[in-house]
Amino acid sequence: MARSSKSPRRILRAAYQAGCEALPSYSHIFSPKKFTQPQLFACLVLKEFYKCDYRGVVALLADLPELCQEIELTLIPHFTTLQKAAGRLLVMAGARRLLTATLRQARRAKITRQRLRLAALDGTGLESRHISAYFLQRRKKTKKIRQEKYTRYPKVGLLCDCASHLLVAAVPGRGPGSDSVHYRRALKEALYSVSIDTLVADAGYDSEDAHVYARQVLGIRSIIPSTIGRPTAKLPTAYYRRLMRRRFDRKKYGQRWQIETVTSMIKRNLGSALRARNYHTQGREILLRVLAHNIMIIRFLRVFYKAK
Repeated sequence: MARSSKSPRRILRAAYQAGCEALPSYSHIFSPKKFTQPQLFACLVLKEFYKCDYRGVVALLADLPELCQEIELTLIPHFTTLQKAAGRLLVMAGARRLLTATLRQARRAKITRQRLRLAALDGTGLESRHISAYFLQRRKKTKKIRQEKYTRYPKVGLLCDCASHLLVAAVPGRGPGSDSVHYRRALKEALYSVSIDTLVADAGYDSEDAHVYARQVLGIRSIIPSTIGRPTAKLPTAYYRRLMRRRFDRKKYGQRWQIETVTSMIKRNLGSALRARNYHTQGREILLRVLAHNIMIIRFLRVFYKAK
């Protein structure tokens, strides 16, 4: 997605519209009423779009008054105002409302549907420091400096629509660890805004409980390869894991790579390193990055369809 001169204005407009649908204008009856919550949310999305910090996006708004006009912003907020807004707007419930608003925008633009035929789930790790891969490679060759190892890092479970690459759920967490810890929560979060026919996930989610929860509790057909455990030619004893071994739908499971594409899109377009430093702020930044990803897809596809 190239950043043309019109891209930030389109991104701001889409973020502002989503904020107007999901958020009240002010958080409190005694609010100073200098900025509305949709305006602050649009500024936060612009921050992720340009991969800058709070001070950077404030400087950007000061240099480009046409961006302020796009969201009817008469005053430029202080960077601490944006920082406090992120802590208030990007809690899980608020992020869920904003994510639902972006999916409603996508449905109106006929990019996606309320009922998803195929969805994919996977977890991915993010960097907590701004260290380039080249620097790490050169550092390994230096014997005088001990190589650091990351024992803990930010992680997120992502659930996407395979047809549009839109994210319908995101569950921030910590790694390393099993992907299965966010399995139930990701499905619950997704069902707030969409319904799912079939779910595909890799062997990291393989368990009889995962199939039972998806198929019998939520009514979602789950396709997960039954490969966890000691290699053996015998069929698994559990019903659904045995079913996966005997009648595995390889054609639909082949679309699981769509979630890998989404992960790559986020890391290439918005960055793989987080600027936040503690657990809670990192979780909020991950959710903001997910929202920015959806808004960028909506604006890009709208322009693409109009051009056709």
